[in-house]
Parts: sequence; structure tokens; C-alpha cells
Amino acid sequence: MQSKNIFGDFKDILKKADKTDFTQLYCECVKHASHRTKEYLAFKDPENTFHPSPTVLSDIFQMSYITRSVQLQLTRHLNCTTMTKEQVILLGTDWVWAVLYFPTKNPKLQIAVQVFHQTEEENCVPSNQTQMLTESMEIATLESSDKTKQEKMIAFCSSVGRDCYALFLFFGLPKDPTNIYGVLSNNFQAAFGKGAKIDRAFIENFFKGSISYSTPGKMMQSILNNGKEHEEPLTMLVKFT
Repeated sequence: MQSKNIFGDFKDILKKADKTDFTQLYCECVKHASHRTKEYLAFKDPENTFHPSPTVLSDIFQMSYITRSVQLQLTRHLNCTTMTKEQVILLGTDWVWAVLYFPTKNPKLQIAVQVFHQTEEENCVPSNQTQMLTESMEIATLESSDKTKQEKMIAFCSSVGRDCYALFLFFGLPKDPTNIYGVLSNNFQAAFGKGAKIDRAFIENFFKGSISYSTPGKMMQSILNNGKEHEEPLTMLVKFT
């Protein structure tokens, strides 16, 4: 009975979603992925032996999102591309969401995503991967060693244009370690001209004094509205859980 209700909910969502308005489907997929990830962020192990790695948490979010997006047929409108390890090093990007044109399915706009984890150090390679660097990964590391991971993603988005947004996704903040937040902008590159060092501290500074956040649905709708005529600078704080 429970599975029938779940698939009934999917059918209701699909019926309500217009072919040109997939925001509701996107919301459902991101909500599912965010809450699935939050279960692990909020889990308290009595024996203190369960510590999922940053890689595992990112994989949980991505696979939960992808599974639900396939179920809801969202991939016809918006795809999700996971970066290779070399691309993560070079571009500072964990995955990219792309809204697609029809019928070509070329990207209309893109959201490049980088995940921050609570225990992660700046620009470090996870200890379990230090002995597994391929030659191409070593080359990628050397070629991009002059930039922080955040600067790499901003430079990538800037090279694409204003229709490419950078989304820094926080799996927990110091003041709220079990919820997921994000900072989205297509204008981070403006900080380069001011000589600012763009690192984790720079991105976290956006949350100081913040009292209100947009939803993922509002984020996507704002991006779509912003691109109807010409892309304007857009920056948003988003709460995913």
C-alpha cells in the first residue's frame, strides 16, 4: 500500500507540472536528496563509530537526486552531470545542473555546484585518495595549484557567461550543523577585480547576519526569470532543509 501511495504522489506531481514549468519537479528531487542527506548529518551514533566521509555524503545527495529525477522524468528538462575527479580538481565543481533547450537539448543555463563539508580542509585531497592519484589527476592538480577550489569554480562559471551560476552548497554550518544551505550567484567574479581572496571564509561570510533564505524552488524560478531577456547579477541565500 505504501508503494502505491508513493507512485500516486509521483503521478499527481507529473500531472500538475506543465511541460514548460519543471520547477515543481526540481523542488521535489532536491527536497528528497536534501532530506536524505540530512538524515546522515543529524544521525547520532551512541558508540561514536559512524562517521560518513565527505565523498559518501556527496554521493548520497547526488544519487538520491538522480534517482528521483529519473522517476519524475525531470531529465527531459534538466540534467545532472557529475564531474570526473580530474574535472573536480581543474574546475572546482562537483556536479552541474543544466536546464535544456528543446529540441536540441543544449544547455540554456547551468548551475555549477561545489559542496562544503563540516570537517573538510581547504584544497586538500582526502587522505584515502592520496595514494590513488592518477597521472592525469596529478597534472590537473599542478595546473590549477595557483587558485583555491572556490576560485576555480567561479572562473569556470565566468568563462561560460552570466547564464552559468555558481552554487556553494554547505552540508551544515557552524551555527546549524544538521541543515543544508547554499549561496548562489552569477556575479562572484566581481570579487576578483577587488583583489579579494575567494575561499571558504569568503563564501561563509555571506551568511553573517542572515535571517531569511529562499527555497530551492524560488532559486530556480529566479534563475529562469532572470534569463528571459538578459542575465542580470543575481545572488541568493538558499535553505535546502
